[in-house]
Amino acid sequence: MSSNFAQISATANVKNQPAKLKGIFCSSVTSSPTITIYDTQTTGTTVKVVDTFVMTAATNYNFYDGISTENGLYAVISGTASVTIYYE
Repeated sequence: MSSNFAQISATANVKNQPAKLKGIFCSSVTSSPTITIYDTQTTGTTVKVVDTFVMTAATNYNFYDGISTENGLYAVISGTASVTIYYE
């Protein structure tokens, strides 16, 4: 199955229904930005799918078989970064 994608540079609700996180590509960064992915339809930060980590420019973080969520995908970015999140 092909993946959908969302290109973001700030905190965003990527998908507001069950999803499968396939990966994260970080194209550019300034300083040491972090990203955290949550399983929620809105702006909740209770159930972490991917815990907070520092991103590196020009790096692909692939989750191969994907990480399934029950509610959605919400990405929290701190700092400055350009990120593409791909999902089903």
